[in-house]
Amino acid sequence: MSESQGPQENKPVVVPPAAKVAQARQAAEAEKRRRAQALDAPNPSWWAPVFVTLLLVGLLWIVVFYISQGLWPVAAFGYWNLVIGFALLIGGFAMTMKWK
Repeated sequence: MSESQGPQENKPVVVPPAAKVAQARQAAEAEKRRRAQALDAPNPSWWAPVFVTLLLVGLLWIVVFYISQGLWPVAAFGYWNLVIGFALLIGGFAMTMKWK
């Protein structure tokens, strides 16, 4: 009896192709679920105050530039003040896209 069991123990385990496909499919579905859960995670508590602040500071920067006729916020920057203001606005709007 031990002679018949000996050679069978040395044989590698054969996994049918259908089982391999099923395992790969299950692994892919598990990865999809993990990524979906990561995307559904809530934003940190600082997210909303930061994007609102960026929006308001950008708007205020542009308004002050126009009202002061280019003397404020930084006179040396000239019309680059508009670029700074719009960059702040764009940063705030970009953060709103990820807000949940």
